[in-house]
Amino acid sequence: MEARLNPFASQTMSKFLKHLIAANKVIVDSTLPFATQEMVKLRASQINGCGYCVDMHFKDAVHAGEEATRLNLVAAWREATVFTDAERAALELAEQGTRLADAAGGVTDEAWANAVKYYDEEQLAALVSLIAIINAFNRGNVITRMPAGGYRPGQHA
Repeated sequence: MEARLNPFASQTMSKFLKHLIAANKVIVDSTLPFATQEMVKLRASQINGCGYCVDMHFKDAVHAGEEATRLNLVAAWREATVFTDAERAALELAEQGTRLADAAGGVTDEAWANAVKYYDEEQLAALVSLIAIINAFNRGNVITRMPAGGYRPGQHA
């Protein structure tokens, strides 16, 4: 499978991606735990059907020392016993923030209140920003049909 468009060959898309990557750096440098960041990216990517991002975030997380078992269970986090309450709150917020069209009210007050229990204001800001950014990356990759499987950890660093 080949991508419909090479994002790095397109002047417009290349500039756009540089801005998204710069915005993502702010989140990477935040106090939001790295494992939480990768799990949120992975879950949103699973929901959006972005194989490229599922591949990338699984491999980057494993490379950084995250357990493959936990990553494999992100899709079934509600039934899994390997996540902290804080991680569960972040995954719930990520799911609701990704599935906005599925719920007339958007993110529920309950999901937000649960996240507030575990994250301070700056971490919440990072979490909201992260959910927005990964959804943007997912949409670009799905639209252009970026192929999955060939990503190497740190490839876009």
